[in-house]
Amino acid sequence: MQFPVITKLKQHRFLFEELVKRDFKKKYKRTVLGMGWSILSPLMQLLVMALIFTQFFGRNTPHYVIYIFCGNLLYSFFSDATKGGMGTIMGNAGIFTKVNVPKYLFLLSRNVQALINFGLILVVFLVFVFIDGLPITWRFLCLFFPVGCLILFNIGLGMILSALFVFFRDTQYLYDIFTQLLMYLSAIFYTTDHYDATAQKLFYLNPLYVYITYFRTIVIDGAIPSAELHFLAFVYAAVILGLGCWMYKKYNTRFLYYV
Repeated sequence: MQFPVITKLKQHRFLFEELVKRDFKKKYKRTVLGMGWSILSPLMQLLVMALIFTQFFGRNTPHYVIYIFCGNLLYSFFSDATKGGMGTIMGNAGIFTKVNVPKYLFLLSRNVQALINFGLILVVFLVFVFIDGLPITWRFLCLFFPVGCLILFNIGLGMILSALFVFFRDTQYLYDIFTQLLMYLSAIFYTTDHYDATAQKLFYLNPLYVYITYFRTIVIDGAIPSAELHFLAFVYAAVILGLGCWMYKKYNTRFLYYV
């Protein structure tokens, strides 16, 4: 038994591969460093955050650089995939208005490109973990779970955003503001220990905070996250992906009238 999405991907394999190549080439077109920017950009952000916030939040936080890196790593992946996915329908209108292809192929190709960038940075992250003296154990295999959930979450949210962007161009500006707020609400450079118990629980309403906390629990604490954290990570991914698929199915034929 195969899922319809897998069947469609096999049928349009050549187009999908070309879309991934195109997105990758387009991002680094006319750049000197090329793919090097995928690594250099987050490292520069990490350096700035470490220099600025260590004096305020890092004095009592063990392995503070890794703490920030965990948050920045997942936030960058989330931001890259969802912001890039927002314009996939509008940006590829010239293709699907002439050829009958599934519109989610464009979104999936953009997410693959974001995933490749994430993989490159993840390698650098593991090097930093090793240099910082944190043990890399079998528990690191559990990191596949939050990464997998975040991939599904990004795809689902990308579907929602790309559908909304077709009908409402304001979506782009509102989402820019939203992602800025989300960054500050995800405890990337500060800890939540000084908040009371109620406030700490409210942070778990933020899916990105859940995935970041999962990463930190494995990497920094060397422990397996709780069952509740597994449950939240899965539910957020399933709900957003389900909502995104529903929107694509409901408005699929209407996209043609607005692009």
